[in-house]
Amino acid sequence: MSEIEQVSIRIVSAVGTARSCYIEAIREARKGNFENAGQLMQEGKEAFSLGHESHFDLITQAAEGKPIGFDLILMHAEDQMMSAETFCILAEELIETYKLIVK
Repeated sequence: MSEIEQVSIRIVSAVGTARSCYIEAIREARKGNFENAGQLMQEGKEAFSLGHESHFDLITQAAEGKPIGFDLILMHAEDQMMSAETFCILAEELIETYKLIVK
């Protein structure tokens, strides 16, 4: 397996974990478990950060002139990153909305 494939799989794994945490946080908030929701959001952000760091390393290499090359797995990893980031934003908004409803 090439280095780019290994990095891409690390990204997919990390941001997939993050997205799952964000979805679970929304479910916890819907039940009124805001402490659990906050903890899951934090876990998700930590997982996302790991994926982002791996991705940033690739960007740094490209900026230094090192060839990265196109890889379908990398494209999938970037797509998953954007999806997880969107889920994070939506989860934050939904949790705040649930807090207003529960009051």
